[in-house]
Amino acid sequence: MTVDAFLAPADALVGLRVASKRALLENLAGRASDRLAIAVDEILPALLRCEDLGSTGVGGGVAMPHARLDAVRRPFGLLARLREPVDFEAVDDQPVDLVFLLLLPAGGESQNLNALACVARRLRDPETAAALRDARDAGALHARVGGRALSQA
Repeated sequence: MTVDAFLAPADALVGLRVASKRALLENLAGRASDRLAIAVDEILPALLRCEDLGSTGVGGGVAMPHARLDAVRRPFGLLARLREPVDFEAVDDQPVDLVFLLLLPAGGESQNLNALACVARRLRDPETAAALRDARDAGALHARVGGRALSQA
């Protein structure tokens, strides 16, 4: 599985401005709501519940907020590179500037684990993270995370 399976080019964002972790989650939940036609009131509380269990800031400036929702039929992703890093209460206490929101079906544990592992492998790779930070625009950001060779982006 590659990230392209659940991240459309239109769902990669460069230069997103937010002031806080909460504002970031609200912004991404709103965007996901628009793309999936699922009420933001379903998405945001699920993301916040997951964050209450422990930050999805995995270190190295990367966060992977995620939630399982009955209304989601297949994994859906949004990738954002923030204009300015925000405190995300990450495991290494470093601010976050790369965020991959992943919404997953309520069932399908195998598919969900594969999607989470796929995102984690890509974003926690230092070479990929550096390439994402250097991407000029959303198209390059999407190409660099999608599983293709970095030299093609």
